[in-house]
Amino acid sequence: MDNAQLLKGILEGCVLSIIARGETYGYEILQDLEAAGLADIGEGTLYPVITRLDKGGLISCRRAKSPLGPIRKYYSITQAGTQALEDFKARYKAISQSAEKILF
Repeated sequence: MDNAQLLKGILEGCVLSIIARGETYGYEILQDLEAAGLADIGEGTLYPVITRLDKGGLISCRRAKSPLGPIRKYYSITQAGTQALEDFKARYKAISQSAEKILF
């Protein structure tokens, strides 16, 4: 089984969890994913996830000048996003516990 297929199912929850820690931007999210061991995630994978979260009302986006100069999009979680994250965590925990019983 391809790692990408396994990751696809949990990436939105992981990105939402990173954004829930505090306002952040795309490159910083990529760095957090990489630090957690998900180094194969690129911009071409991340930004469609961010777009889905934004269109779903789970995050909000504001544009502001970064300390380094260019305009940057900053993301923060919404109330609906906080609830969706809690729901995701509960579903993920239940599924992973069931899978562990079978696999290990």
